[in-house]
Amino acid sequence: MPSSPTAATRPDAALLALRPLINVEATDAAGTVAHFLHTTLRPVLKLQNDLLLAVVADFVLDHHITLRPTDQHHQLTELLGRNTKLRYTVVGLITGAFTTAEYAFYRLHRPEVNRRLLEMALRRMLDQAAAVAEMT
Repeated sequence: MPSSPTAATRPDAALLALRPLINVEATDAAGTVAHFLHTTLRPVLKLQNDLLLAVVADFVLDHHITLRPTDQHHQLTELLGRNTKLRYTVVGLITGAFTTAEYAFYRLHRPEVNRRLLEMALRRMLDQAAAVAEMT
């Protein structure tokens, strides 16, 4: 562990600097899961969007799943809903971009944050199902 406070916070500052700005009025009190959703999850999901789609596309390819144009949404919903390995991969992809303080909050509220994180990731996947299908 670095000895100076500046050295300890430098990676966190770099992580925060990478995130896109999302204009949203945070009406929820700081320290709530809803506030965390707006200030952390949404920007991290936006930052990791291309990687999220690539991970899902690779998973589809690796498991020899054919995404049928008429059934893509259902297939992707089932895939993320039932496949524990993919779920944990998506959670790890997003939580890996958390700062130390954000990860501490995540650890305290893991079940609720994971539920919301996976809901938001699924929404992104479904909104961009055609892009996932093109990658496969």
